[in-house]
Amino acid sequence: MMYTPQPAAGHATATVKLYSDTLTLPSPAMKRAMFEAELGDEQAGLDPTVNALCARVAALLGKPSAMFLPSGTMCNQIAMLVHARPGDAILAHKDSHIIAHEAGAAAALGGGLVTGLAGEAGQFGPDDIQAALRAASRYAPEPRLLVVEQTSHLGGGSVWALDRLHAVADEAHRHGMAIYMDGARLMNAVVASGVGARDMAAAVDSVSLCFSKGLGAPFGAVLAGSPDFIDRAWRWKQRLGGAMRQVGMYAAACLFALDHNVDRLAEDHRHATRLAEGLSSLPGLRITRPQTNIVLFDTLATGITSFELRDRLATQDVSITAMDRYLGRAVTHLHVDTDAIERAIAAFRNVLAPSRSVPGSARRR
Repeated sequence: MMYTPQPAAGHATATVKLYSDTLTLPSPAMKRAMFEAELGDEQAGLDPTVNALCARVAALLGKPSAMFLPSGTMCNQIAMLVHARPGDAILAHKDSHIIAHEAGAAAALGGGLVTGLAGEAGQFGPDDIQAALRAASRYAPEPRLLVVEQTSHLGGGSVWALDRLHAVADEAHRHGMAIYMDGARLMNAVVASGVGARDMAAAVDSVSLCFSKGLGAPFGAVLAGSPDFIDRAWRWKQRLGGAMRQVGMYAAACLFALDHNVDRLAEDHRHATRLAEGLSSLPGLRITRPQTNIVLFDTLATGITSFELRDRLATQDVSITAMDRYLGRAVTHLHVDTDAIERAIAAFRNVLAPSRSVPGSARRR
């Protein structure tokens, strides 16, 4: 089977789960908040807990309006569907989530032509935008939307600096484009940089905030923007099956996350830094220094692929993600403590010991 989920080695059974921060489970206190939530019909605008969440996130991000959605991916797709028409050009980093991990939905659902921009750590600059734009003519797609991802997951959780965000936003606006921020790990960026969420989102026209990653909620994301943008987004929410009923219990989990799980993201960042430090001493493993909670590593010089490394670590009770043939990823989150990080470093050391390397396999296969 190609599309049905098939858990990778160790993902279900490992006690040190570093393959993603999406695996976080609600705490007992979060579950109590969910159980006690006041509910209503979300489609009719009558769920008070959903309404409270949307109002709070809108204020947090400095936008007039917001809507609750099942996932960050649905936020991304609705934002593109509202901002761009079929045949319009959408610019994003070549490694962005909308290109790499959303099954071509921008083209399949909205007919958008997504152009990938190059740049280090999942980011680009005004010159990259300018270079990607074609001269206006009836032969060229009209550039309509620029997407930035905060943080950049395939950029190793890199944080867009405020001045760079404003620079690319100014360039996009100069060409008549709207800017959308995929805020899948926006609060990680806020905690790491010390820049407030409102300031982080000030230069963009629309922005999302996902709650089912480091913030520890089991479900949900919020999309924010102007009243007209959210009004049009509601039509796509209905079309895509994102209009819901008594989902205040999920909104309550998101409100709990805002109250209790934002500041603690700094702990995840410290754990990622410690993991990177421990792995950097291992021969052949090339580490990308983390800014937040994602550690990327290249396995080519170790003589094994990231898939082989993943499978070996599974025997040591540690799970990671093999992103590509020689690219691996470890992600820290609220279920990973200091002891787990030290166990992970020891497991890497064990499986990469010289006696276990594959003779002559350092060449690219």
